[in-house]
Amino acid sequence: MNPIPNLPRSENKRIVVAGAGFGGLRLVRSLENKGFQVVLIDRNNYHQFQPLYYQVATSGLEPSSIAFPLRKLFQGKSDFHFRMANLERIDAEKRILYTDLGILDYDILVLAMGASTNFFGKKDLEENSLPMKSIPEAIRMRNILLENYEKALNLTDPDQQEQVMNIVVVGGGPTGVELAGSIADMKSFVFPADYPELDFDRMNIFLIEATAKVLAPMSEASSREAAGYLKRMGVTVRTEAAVESYDGVSIRLSTGEEIRSSTVLWAAGIQVPFLPGLEKALRGRGGRLVVGRTSRLEGLENIYVIGDQALMAEEAFPNGHPQVAQPAIQQARLLAKNLIRQRKKLDPLPFYYKDKGSMATIGRNKAVVDLGKVHFRGFFAWIVWILVHLVAIVGTKNRFFILINWAWNYMTYDQSLRLIIRPNKHP
Repeated sequence: MNPIPNLPRSENKRIVVAGAGFGGLRLVRSLENKGFQVVLIDRNNYHQFQPLYYQVATSGLEPSSIAFPLRKLFQGKSDFHFRMANLERIDAEKRILYTDLGILDYDILVLAMGASTNFFGKKDLEENSLPMKSIPEAIRMRNILLENYEKALNLTDPDQQEQVMNIVVVGGGPTGVELAGSIADMKSFVFPADYPELDFDRMNIFLIEATAKVLAPMSEASSREAAGYLKRMGVTVRTEAAVESYDGVSIRLSTGEEIRSSTVLWAAGIQVPFLPGLEKALRGRGGRLVVGRTSRLEGLENIYVIGDQALMAEEAFPNGHPQVAQPAIQQARLLAKNLIRQRKKLDPLPFYYKDKGSMATIGRNKAVVDLGKVHFRGFFAWIVWILVHLVAIVGTKNRFFILINWAWNYMTYDQSLRLIIRPNKHP
């Protein structure tokens, strides 16, 4: 295999960053003009704001609002290169990456590739349910949600109609809770106006969680209040109920219950895909790569791992940090400092995660927020959720369009992006 074309070596040490998620993007931006050659690779040419996938899936936001082109972020930056490529294999001894574009050598490699959907080895769930770990998957989910109601209009059998209208969300974490709440809002404010011929008493929304409560990582108060909000919005919450199987028609739970639904939305777990060349690396739960407190991959030189891929234990987090944006961002910032310290022959600093809190929104005017020992809920929590997400979005234009969309949706009780967009089928 030949080297990636048109990627010259400079006199600076080459740092290759695989993945343009929250961690990878923060690391690259923190290394700007710091005397390194930085090469960023990602399978997409844009950064995706994952916390708002569900709003694309439920017609609240345009896909372009939560994506930002990577090349625009680094226009005019010296000794920076981006390549849209898939990482296929690592040769750690030779310090070479094999990609679908060619080979790429490195001095330092940072893996920040995030995680993929975990179906826990159940092929029927993988084949028949809808995951939401990328913008294309969110668009597909939106298409199928809307297509099913178009289909329901043309069904005369009440049982078949109910099956098509029923929606099951699997996973009671923030993604599942927010997705179920958004669909409940659509049932209340949007679907009856769009489909007046349908009887929405037949539409049932289920949230399935295998553990004892929803929002398990958050406080007891947040978990209890989120479940209460969902139930008052008409969502049937099933806890301590694992999914046993799903054939595209009926979903079977460990409790023995069977739910007929054509739409199962999967938000139940994530895993780190296996990467050839890292067979010697230690792995933990979900395939996460075990790293030390400086993010260096145990047993391999010059390879670092941050974000969802990394399993880093510290006193307050013996089983690793939560797989959310903040640990990835904080690990990236410290790693950038340590790489600069390494060049100065200074000892690296250990990582300590600062938990800035957790939050989840459960539909219109409803949210729960935990900030340390401080907990609040309701409208004020919802406003805080909006402000935090607006600040975190990359790009001023994106923030503006998201704010306009949210304001319009709020004033009109309408999510106006209900478009079924399919790729063209070429002969």
